[in-house]
Amino acid sequence: MDFDPQDILVQTGKGPDDEIDLVKSALALAASDHEGVSVGRYLNHIKKMSDDVQVYHRQLLADGAADDGGTKLAALKHVLADVNEYTGDIQTYDDIQNADLFRVIDRRKGLPIALSILYVEAGQAQGWDVRALSFPGHVLCRIEDQDGERLIFDPFEDARVMSAPEMRALVKMVIGPQAELSAAFYETAGKREMLVRLQNNIKLRQIENSDYKNALKTVKSMQLIDPSEYRLLLDAGVLYARLEQKRAAIEMLGLYIEQAPDPEERAEAQAMLVQLQETLQ
Repeated sequence: MDFDPQDILVQTGKGPDDEIDLVKSALALAASDHEGVSVGRYLNHIKKMSDDVQVYHRQLLADGAADDGGTKLAALKHVLADVNEYTGDIQTYDDIQNADLFRVIDRRKGLPIALSILYVEAGQAQGWDVRALSFPGHVLCRIEDQDGERLIFDPFEDARVMSAPEMRALVKMVIGPQAELSAAFYETAGKREMLVRLQNNIKLRQIENSDYKNALKTVKSMQLIDPSEYRLLLDAGVLYARLEQKRAAIEMLGLYIEQAPDPEERAEAQAMLVQLQETLQ
């Protein structure tokens, strides 16, 4: 199978959001850590799940179920959570494998963002309006039917439907006790946003482990899929500095200062830039 991760990520960054192949891009992001591993079997597994969702949905309809959002979600839940046993990793939540789609598929568990990619793919393969939400700290998904029925569910908890009070409680848990539900949390996330969010989890864990070399590699992959995201320039600059690659750090910080719209953010980066420049004199 012709699968060039670098080319896929470059094309992901160039193309419009609605033309991004979400699964191929997510697998391309993971592929660099799995040299020699066949991508084909992962693509085939995801394709089979999508086909199984279609078969089970038709069976539900033949058995008299209404063709609505609840039945569609039941088909998704049956195939992904019940049959294939995809679920959230509660025991080792911070394990970096939980954001690596290869390992998520191998282990059948992962972070909410990784699991949401599988649900979105399996649902959209049927032509259904299934999307991730821009929910903070914990990705939720939404399925919306043609008649306007909308169900929000948690891929981390076996596609459990979430009520507004449950979502409010979740917001307070992930942000803080003073936080409240916002209309922005119901907005759908684009595919590029989902991929960046997936990689951001990996980057943060690498930084926590002082693995700056691989964190920089992750940032570079994020820049490929979202070349207009200026904040990644700051990430790259800081990581280059920690790796003692000062000239590269200065270059990245300079580019960040040129593009950052916030004066305070620019001032902080400028102070770091001056400090680095002084060390080269």
